[in-house]
Amino acid sequence: MESHSPSVIELFNTSDQKIPVNQQDLNQAAGLLASQENVSFTLVEVVYVDEDEIININQEYLDRNYVTDIISFSYHEEGDDIEGTLYCCAPRIEEQARELDEDLKKEYMRIFFHGLLHLTGYGDQTEQDKEQMTELENNYLTQSGF
Repeated sequence: MESHSPSVIELFNTSDQKIPVNQQDLNQAAGLLASQENVSFTLVEVVYVDEDEIININQEYLDRNYVTDIISFSYHEEGDDIEGTLYCCAPRIEEQARELDEDLKKEYMRIFFHGLLHLTGYGDQTEQDKEQMTELENNYLTQSGF
């Protein structure tokens, strides 16, 4: 059986928001996902940014001009341990939590799981892919106690 070393999460907050998750929450979540998806993470940077910064990243790298909750960048080659950066828009995540009447920490964790799933190779371009990702996010949230 392949060993799953503890995930290495680096957490940065460049937004003005108070982030309701900490490095330990994210490491535990990444460990859960890694063991069930049979992958290993070597480094995942989680960067919480404001709306202006997420738009800048979206424009520069994806040629899109709008606010989104997360943008995932993967740096590993297929078959290697996973490395990447997750840019998360803190104000957008908080707005979504209000819109969905969802617990704030749970919404932050949902977005984190969403980004990890992208890093492990899941996509969300089709309705079927979106449904699969939502199902996986819900599964991991439930297992994480949400």
